[in-house]
Amino acid sequence: MTNDQGPITITEAAEFIRKGELTPSELLEQCLGRIDRYEERVRAWVYLDREGAREQAARLTAEVKQNNYRGPLHGIPVGIKDIIDVFDMPTGCGSKLWANSYARRDATVVERLRQAGAVIMGKTVTTAYASFDPPVTRNPWNLDRTPGGSSSGSAAAVACGMCLGALASQTGGSITRPASYCGVYSLKPTYGRVSVDGVLPLAPSMDHVGVMANCVRDLAILFQTIAGPDERRGFSFEGNTFIPNALGAISSSQTDSESEREFCILGGLFDEMLSAEVRPLYSTFIEKLEGEVALLERAVPPSAFAEVLRLHRVVMAGEAACYHGARLRRHPDDYPPKIRELIEEGLNHPATVFNTALGVSHRLADQIDRALGSRVFVTAATTSLPPDASTTGDPAFNSPWSYTGQPTVSLPYDFSKDGLPVAVQLIGPSMCEDDLFAAAVWLEHRLDFTRRPLPL
Repeated sequence: MTNDQGPITITEAAEFIRKGELTPSELLEQCLGRIDRYEERVRAWVYLDREGAREQAARLTAEVKQNNYRGPLHGIPVGIKDIIDVFDMPTGCGSKLWANSYARRDATVVERLRQAGAVIMGKTVTTAYASFDPPVTRNPWNLDRTPGGSSSGSAAAVACGMCLGALASQTGGSITRPASYCGVYSLKPTYGRVSVDGVLPLAPSMDHVGVMANCVRDLAILFQTIAGPDERRGFSFEGNTFIPNALGAISSSQTDSESEREFCILGGLFDEMLSAEVRPLYSTFIEKLEGEVALLERAVPPSAFAEVLRLHRVVMAGEAACYHGARLRRHPDDYPPKIRELIEEGLNHPATVFNTALGVSHRLADQIDRALGSRVFVTAATTSLPPDASTTGDPAFNSPWSYTGQPTVSLPYDFSKDGLPVAVQLIGPSMCEDDLFAAAVWLEHRLDFTRRPLPL
């Protein structure tokens, strides 16, 4: 079942399934049909378990008939980025040598999705080791353009309706950027809010697991399922001791739809690095926001932001070198140029440089949280429209929030004259995803973004 503008949302499908108007098996076959239609050109999947997914869907269909409905993810097909372990599927991580390395158990986030009734379809393409080298995946809005990275396959699969939601990860801009380029919605949660158990590290001080879907409420459904403390890891980050009530926050926002929201347009590098092709689209969005919101401010980032991109790179390179350095020496041919350059850069960093960069991240995170208060920062989600397929694009508008750890939500709001999607990025205080979702759904309803049919 699809609507006129593309795939239905998790929210829509869940209601059909709950009422018995659509079975999980029927929904899965629709997703598989879209894979048959688009995958040869888009290449979003590195491993697709058709029969395993059909078995899951059949079991979940029987449960509904027995009045055993697990909730809004019951029977919903999802994709898993291929750095995240799924039992009895390979976790290839974009590596040739790991392509047949089968996981012996589910990552915590996958385990939680299964318990909620999601249908795990397979593994979506990642760039090599979740880094910068271009993927095989193509942007479904223009096959000559990049889908972004490193969560390339997750973004493309959701955009095509091959699945209704997907897990992704971000250490620089690997959730927000591909979601923006492919015209889907995304959440990068607060650092430490979602377990990274069973997830390949790149830079553990900045690795985040997040989600992609086709509306804000869908993001909340997925996030509420996978978030919270992980006893398997034996620790929990401070403040991450409860399951968030993201859906409750969204419902309250919808009930109180006429209330004002506090937004703050963030300048500095977010204005200076904005491309000429995106600037007029973003300016039109801001004008519309000004007409809707009485409490709209403008601000520049703290002075430490002048060095934020360099410092982020120092931490990423240093920690990537710690994890991959020895293996790079043993298997240099398994590391394409950009990830190899990052690791070698980290191997050459003095410890004092790395420790300084890490320390600044903690201080800057505190400054950002104080500056936010009860507000939400607004920036363009990406510096430009998706560039050509030889790159994954510039993560400059996303890396700062991976470095400081605040949660971000991205929403598509328009299309360029060439038919490429553009998105806005919302940033909220640490551990305040519920409030961020409330602001995001408030904005979503006022943007009234209309999804276009894919040109493929």
